[in-house]
Amino acid sequence: MPEEIFAITIVGIIFIGFPAIIFHYITQWRKQKTLMPDDERMMEDLWRSAKAMERRIETLERLLEAGETEEHRPPPRRSRPTFDD
Repeated sequence: MPEEIFAITIVGIIFIGFPAIIFHYITQWRKQKTLMPDDERMMEDLWRSAKAMERRIETLERLLEAGETEEHRPPPRRSRPTFDD
């Protein structure tokens, strides 16, 4: 008797439980094919931040290139003494 109940339970899980879980997540996935308004807003904010950082980096690169002329180059740094000497 316990073996029959065990077998029926396993068959029910395999043929009813697993497909039910899979179909549940498929329907959830289909509902969320598009971005939610909050997600769209977050993506737009990230895009703006990335563009602002890109402009800042380009400005820094231009400043560094302009400052690399020979008269504007800082003197070389002296090496620091080490404890091995």
